[in-house]
Amino acid sequence: MSTAPTTSVEQVLCVPTSLFHDLGQFQGFRAEGVDRYLKTLLDPAYTSFRPRVEVEEDPSFKQLIPYCLLKCGEQIFHYTRGKVGGDGRLRSKRSLGIGGHLSNEDQAKSSDVYREGMRREIEEEIFIDTPWTERCVGLINDDETEVGRVHLGVVHIFELEAPQVRAREESIREVGFAHPSELAREKDQFETWSQICLDYLIHADR
Repeated sequence: MSTAPTTSVEQVLCVPTSLFHDLGQFQGFRAEGVDRYLKTLLDPAYTSFRPRVEVEEDPSFKQLIPYCLLKCGEQIFHYTRGKVGGDGRLRSKRSLGIGGHLSNEDQAKSSDVYREGMRREIEEEIFIDTPWTERCVGLINDDETEVGRVHLGVVHIFELEAPQVRAREESIREVGFAHPSELAREKDQFETWSQICLDYLIHADR
């Protein structure tokens, strides 16, 4: 059952990796059966808050990460991660996704810890200066990288009325909008999850 220990150590939402395997392990992007996965993965009977410093090195747990893509028409938001803050393994890489860990502090503010954490992460990192709609489109699992082995991404697309997004954090630099096919020409500059999302976006547009 979910617990939120009262401690200054950062606690993040996790599920046992074995549970993910029971639901159906995959590599890369999965658009099918997302609701079925999330119904179980977000069930308080299976989730727990654990010290981030421990689970970042423990592949027996998957940390759940909302990964939000911002689209305006056919163009996608992109940026470069700063050299300080965040996960050191991702610094200076280019990215498409906005999001991050769900913490025990999110649980203290709302009964829907997932939605609360996603809202907080977006508001911490960027300003969205235009109306938008949102939908969940898939999951990302990448067991081929050190970062990916301990995380599971939940991909959301935010459809913006206008390409009006500003950085709020210093870790968000060189922001802009471009067509996925244009960004794919520089794919090796992007973090792995963004590479996986580029492949999905290009395929979805065909």
